[in-house]
Amino acid sequence: MHIEPGIVDGAKMILGYGTATVAIGIAAKVATEAVKENGIISLAVKSLFSTLLVFSFFQVLPHQPVGVSEVHLILGSTLFLIFGLAPAAIGLTAGLLIQGLLFAPLDLPQYGMNITTLLLPLFAMSLLAKKIIPKSIAYKELSYAQTLKLSTAYQGGIVAWVAFWAVYGQGFGSETLAQVLTFGSAYMSVIILEPLVDLAVLAGAKSLHGLKDSMLVEKRIYAAAS
Repeated sequence: MHIEPGIVDGAKMILGYGTATVAIGIAAKVATEAVKENGIISLAVKSLFSTLLVFSFFQVLPHQPVGVSEVHLILGSTLFLIFGLAPAAIGLTAGLLIQGLLFAPLDLPQYGMNITTLLLPLFAMSLLAKKIIPKSIAYKELSYAQTLKLSTAYQGGIVAWVAFWAVYGQGFGSETLAQVLTFGSAYMSVIILEPLVDLAVLAGAKSLHGLKDSMLVEKRIYAAAS
């Protein structure tokens, strides 16, 4: 989902800084709410693990340039289900920044656009989760259909934002639209695979009863919403 250098340049890049400010502002708000609910230590621990995983997703897992961007296995819905919204948002923000600082400095000018592309679909997915996951069930009881909806919402949001940045930067030319379509089609594999990863991780958490009252994972994994 990286916006490649040159796709958006010049004065147009200011928009990315603006949208990133909004996204990080929302992240700060949900982080404040998480501290009030579970304490700062719990948020810090889960955010640390989330950041390490995001860094691994971007730097270690296979990623392939396709069309206007790269196809990554970001696992945004997995982070959300295991750690919660705030740690997932912090992990995506910090993990992408660390990866850029250490290994991909050419991506840093596009950081605003890239973090917008990661965070705003995450927040939209969290709203969808409230609608499709009854308060009476824990995350460990989720079905493939439910996790597929979450993954489709998140990855679909990423594709939509990548398409927006590409068209915003390059215009509605046939070549740009063809590359956007190629990228979107390639991302279908991620949408299909991510729910399977979600279910596998949730099944693992389900068997680890010692994590039930731990600050390492989201409480909703084991318990219905209060």
